[in-house]
Amino acid sequence: MALWLTQLFNGLSVSSILLLIALGLAITFGLMRVINMAHGEFIMIGAYAAYLMQKIFQDSLPGSWFGAYFPLAIVFSFVLAFTIGYLLETTLIRFLYGRPLDSLLATWGVGLVLQQLARSIFGAPNVGVTSPSWLDGGLRVMTGVVFPYKRLFIIGLVILCLLAMYFYIYRSNPGRRMQAVMQNRDMAACLGISTRRVDSTTFAIGSGIAGIAGCALTLIGPIGPTIGTNYIIDAFMVVVLGGVGKLAGTLVGALGIGMLNMLFEWWTTASLGKVLVFLCIVAFLQWKPMGLFAVRSRSLD
Repeated sequence: MALWLTQLFNGLSVSSILLLIALGLAITFGLMRVINMAHGEFIMIGAYAAYLMQKIFQDSLPGSWFGAYFPLAIVFSFVLAFTIGYLLETTLIRFLYGRPLDSLLATWGVGLVLQQLARSIFGAPNVGVTSPSWLDGGLRVMTGVVFPYKRLFIIGLVILCLLAMYFYIYRSNPGRRMQAVMQNRDMAACLGISTRRVDSTTFAIGSGIAGIAGCALTLIGPIGPTIGTNYIIDAFMVVVLGGVGKLAGTLVGALGIGMLNMLFEWWTTASLGKVLVFLCIVAFLQWKPMGLFAVRSRSLD
């Protein structure tokens, strides 16, 4: 029983990390149809934002205040990634809508530039972020089963981000305008919606969520200029499996891939488990090419 509970929690933990990473990609790729290969670098930006906030608290503020740095780091990661994403959309991405191959190559080049910029500023070796003391330890469930507070905090953060995105997309006027533009841009423009403002804001929000994901990843291990590249493929798999442009699909896709990955790794090895997950996804997409939850509209039909 203890072993099953531990494996189940590990699978849920992996799923939550994938979901947080894929949430931003679900907006930029799922809703805007932009293949953003620099999404991993926005994760890196969020991770280094947390590192900078830690240095500010260590060097400039009393030691008793150090425990409060991480909530501020989450906000700072979102704001910094949001701002850089907004600038990237207004200066480059806006000219590449409807040109998927061009956007893929351009954002891949932007990702390389951001990686090199991070190496120039912070250095090539990985750096560590010290978690606050209130995240040390774990919750004892039963004998031999302890759920680390860091993982529980990440799961709670993912739930909070998921709820925030749900209310923004489906329960707010800006979210409804975003859906209208993504489903039928010409009709939305005829109704007076500023499609340019919607595009820039949507891309920036997706980038900001990637920044939050990077901040959360600092609780797991050291960070470096290539931290985002380790997760970008899995994030694309989550979005494609769940259904392009569907928030519920992203949630189900992340849970499915995370649980399958942990299950296969438990039965086999890490490498073979990853291969089996890929095979399952390919087989499923042969059956349902549009993913679990397909978007239906007249313009898409």
